[in-house]
Amino acid sequence: MNGFEPAELRRRFAEEARAERPDLAVLCLLVGAEGDRGLDEAGLDAAQVELDDLAGQVPFRPGGPRSWAVALRELLGERYGFRGFAADYERLESSLLHQVLRRRRGLPILLSVVWIEVARRAGAPVYGVALPGHFVVGFGPPGEQVLVDPFDGGRILTERDAELLVAGATGAALEPSMLVPAETLDVVMRILNNIRAWAAARPERSEVGLAAVELSLLLPSHPARLRYERGRLLVLRGEFLDGAAEMEEYAGLVEVVDPGLAERVLREARAARAMLN
Repeated sequence: MNGFEPAELRRRFAEEARAERPDLAVLCLLVGAEGDRGLDEAGLDAAQVELDDLAGQVPFRPGGPRSWAVALRELLGERYGFRGFAADYERLESSLLHQVLRRRRGLPILLSVVWIEVARRAGAPVYGVALPGHFVVGFGPPGEQVLVDPFDGGRILTERDAELLVAGATGAALEPSMLVPAETLDVVMRILNNIRAWAAARPERSEVGLAAVELSLLLPSHPARLRYERGRLLVLRGEFLDGAAEMEEYAGLVEVVDPGLAERVLREARAARAMLN
C-alpha cells in the first residue's frame, strides 16, 4: 500500500484548514497519513465509511442531550469498546484517527473526535470541550450541556466530576470559559501538540516531531515559536543550513519584542552553521 506524496498531503491539509468550515475528520485523517505513511486514499475513505456506519447504528433522534449521550455511550463505549488506558499515552497510534478507529483505543482527544464525528453524522447537538489536560465531549447548549468522557467509555460527567478533572490536571478551579465548544482548528492544533510532545520524548523519532510542526505551521493561526522548533529539529536531523535559516527568521520575528531571545537564537543559528566546518 502506497501512501500520499508529502507535498500533496501538505497541500490538501492546508486547503482544508483554510476552508470556510474545516472538516475535523478530514484534517485528523490527513494528520494520520503524515504519521502513518502507509495510509492511502482508500484508507482515508475506509475510515470515513466506518464513521458513517457507526452513525447509522445510533437510534434515530434519541431525544434531549442526556439521551444522546446515553445512546452514544451504549454504542461506542459499551458495544464497541472505545475507551482509553494509561498505556495509550505512550503510543503514536493513539493520536492517529484511523488507528484509533481500528484499535478502539486512543488519547482523550482522539476518542472525542470519534464521538463527535459519529454523533454529528447522526444529527446530535455535539461538540468538543477542551478542558485543561483532558478533552471531553458536550451535548446540548452550553449552560445546559451534558458532558461525557470518551476516555472512560463515555461516562456522563457531573459538574463535580469536571471540577476534579480540571483540578487534577492544573490545580485550578473549573471556569465557565473552559466549557465552551472547541473550534475545529484548535482541536487539530491540540492533537498536533500531543504528537510533538510524544516525539520530543523520543529523539530517535524526530521526523514525527518535524512533521507535526510543519503541519501546525500550515494552520492559519499558529505560535511563531514553532519556527524556532522547526529550526532546532532540522539541526537535530543534520540539516544544519536549513535549520539555521529557520532560526534566523524566527529571531527576526521576535527581535523587536525580545532582543535577548533573538540574540540567543542567533547564537544557536551560528553554532548550527559552524557544524558544517
